[in-house]
Amino acid sequence: MKIKLLLITLLLVSFISLSQEKHTLSGTIKDGKSTETLIGVNIYIPELEVGTSTNEYGFYSLTIPTGVYTLDISYLGFQPYTERISLNQNTKKDISILEESESLDEVLITETKKRTDIKKAEMSSNKLSVQTIKQMPVVLGEVDIIKSILQLPGVTNAGEGQSGFNVRGGSADQNLILLDEASIYNASHLFGFFSVFNSDAIKDMKLYKGGIPARYGGRLSSVLDIYQKDGNNETYNFSGGIGIISSRLMAEGPLQKERGSFLLAGRASYGHLFLKLSDNKNSASFYDLNTKFNYKLDENNTLFLSGYFGRDLLNLSNIFTNTYGNTTANLRWNHLFSDKLFSNASFIYSDYYYGLELEVLGFKWDSGIQNFNFKYDFKHYFGNATKLSYGINAQYYIFNPGTINPLGENSGVNPRQLSKKYAFEPAIYIEAEQKLSEKIEVNYGLRYGLFYRLGKQDINIYQNNQAVVFNPEFQIYEKADPIGVKSYDKNETIASFNNLEPRIAVSYALNDDQSVKASYNRMVQYLHLISNTQSPTPLDIWAPSDEFLKPQFLDQVALGYYRNFSDDNYSLEVETFYKKIKNRVDYIDGAELIGNDAIEQVVLNGEVRSYGLEMMLRKNSGKLTGWVAYTLSRSEQRTPGRTASETGINDGNWYKSGYDKLHNLAITATYKKSEKWSFGSVFNLQSGRAATFPKGQYEYQGIIIPSFGARNMNNLPAYHHLDISATYTPKPNKTEGWRSEWVFGIYNIYNQKNAASIDFRQNIDTGENEAVKFSIFGVVPSITYNFKF
Repeated sequence: MKIKLLLITLLLVSFISLSQEKHTLSGTIKDGKSTETLIGVNIYIPELEVGTSTNEYGFYSLTIPTGVYTLDISYLGFQPYTERISLNQNTKKDISILEESESLDEVLITETKKRTDIKKAEMSSNKLSVQTIKQMPVVLGEVDIIKSILQLPGVTNAGEGQSGFNVRGGSADQNLILLDEASIYNASHLFGFFSVFNSDAIKDMKLYKGGIPARYGGRLSSVLDIYQKDGNNETYNFSGGIGIISSRLMAEGPLQKERGSFLLAGRASYGHLFLKLSDNKNSASFYDLNTKFNYKLDENNTLFLSGYFGRDLLNLSNIFTNTYGNTTANLRWNHLFSDKLFSNASFIYSDYYYGLELEVLGFKWDSGIQNFNFKYDFKHYFGNATKLSYGINAQYYIFNPGTINPLGENSGVNPRQLSKKYAFEPAIYIEAEQKLSEKIEVNYGLRYGLFYRLGKQDINIYQNNQAVVFNPEFQIYEKADPIGVKSYDKNETIASFNNLEPRIAVSYALNDDQSVKASYNRMVQYLHLISNTQSPTPLDIWAPSDEFLKPQFLDQVALGYYRNFSDDNYSLEVETFYKKIKNRVDYIDGAELIGNDAIEQVVLNGEVRSYGLEMMLRKNSGKLTGWVAYTLSRSEQRTPGRTASETGINDGNWYKSGYDKLHNLAITATYKKSEKWSFGSVFNLQSGRAATFPKGQYEYQGIIIPSFGARNMNNLPAYHHLDISATYTPKPNKTEGWRSEWVFGIYNIYNQKNAASIDFRQNIDTGENEAVKFSIFGVVPSITYNFKF
């Protein structure tokens, strides 16, 4: 009897053990039509209430017990996918899903909730699909990724026609912009009228405003991570568009069917349309090229080679010629060690070049920054509760602040080279995504970064190590005179820094439709953009941290509430944040920045604080979709005196930074009337940019001169405009051969004359001071013809 009982017990234990045996389901998820891998797709097993999402290369991994389950897959803009699977061994399953406009015959479609979205610890991030971006009306008819993110909460522009964007009161140079992992140092064409990103070549983009993962470093305010398409590995396709300002063409197809593919995308403008033409022959134009090649060596190894090249050309006859642009290249190797360990090694090159020929003065100016980068990243899947990411990153910089070459009559004069600067920035990181319980998920990590300011260079030595001195008689800051020079050999360390950067985000699910989240970020930025404007310009110079330009430190905390309504048809996001930045560069009054080989003589280290409330209400389904985003925030800067006797900048008081926008309202809507017609509109309303206006005037030798008040006490008028678009597709059901659509748009439909700046000057006729508003755009109609075959 005892033996029988023992045998029965052993059988039961064996059965339970077998029933609990776990296997790994892994693979990639692709667009069923374009064969592009998809980033951030939600994979969910409702019977177990577990899920995951695809990584940057479309890979996923789930470890679950033996059994039969329902596999739910959802992705914005695509049809939900549901399949019954039987899992009794480790299984690799690649899945293709189709866009919402496509028909799906062989797969069962059911309603799928975005359960994993509401519970993820990730916060302060926004993702826009390329389909959504293309439905937004933009100025001059050119689809623009940078303009589209201005519709998100916490993101503002520097002004109409200005390049760059500001996130949560931060400056534009505090944004890390990546294109296939390569840094983009100037993301604008034609001084901000367009961005450098050709939407035809873009697969995915994501903006992090806070809760930034430890794998990212080097900037304070945000990360804009953009990935190019891989190219179709089954069929050859061509697409493009013809607009009133620019045209574009893209070609993609297999290098070897189902193993490799290529993508080539080019874009060029026609010029002559951006300046108010005079009798001189002026021109302004740009062109760029996106490339991508990939080849699957075997089931576990894939190689990628991607690149970007873009140039802007601006010529004002007999005055100057301006050329600037970015160049990037990235060779990547994806390796799958197992169904639970994924790796990516990248060799990256980035270059930003700026050239200026001033014919009337007889010289040419060349400057820029080069960046060589090696990354090796790993993603380790420990079951479904823990995902571990870790890796190394090493960057080498070459800064060229300016090479001055004489032209024409000055050609006999020797060229002048401002001191080139060099730096090395290695880092190591580890981060974990972990599900602690059914309600709590955390994302935490640590980044350890180092920075070495390297020679070859001669460095000025100053009395008391102060490159800026305070004149107590006139209560002003002045340049200090060097008392000596110290020479450093090539690659000799001039200054070095090392810092730990902890990150953590926590999500608590109140139920399946509600959650609260909190995050903390410590970020360090070792690069500085030397600029005397609120918006980055091509002439701005990047400089590394050293003994005088200290690294910038950011500490940011955020708290949020998230809710889905009406079976996910509506969603609400509310976040509040506070961040503080140390060692933000501030300039003394009268600072000369251009051609300055001793920039430390005109800068001081200050601090910035930003805080605010962001709200975003989305309508996710139906013929009418879109969102309303509102931000209430404040961004302030302060540079106190270094001693009790010094006044500091602005008497050491807090003042509004150039990126302060108290109110920011953005409304985005898309309406699909029929298969042939769809409509889009965006509305923006922002507080005017901070500015310094005169508070009085005085007369000197018969000339009336305005007397300015404290820094940024005033604001430009409120900025607002309404844009609309209509898209007509003649044959919406046609899936082969020549397919086309017409896009009609009107930017600033009610012809609002927004102030880009206000100039205070003396009227030569009346002798009175006057304020003159400068505006760039009124109403701007556009039409674009898009095609594919």
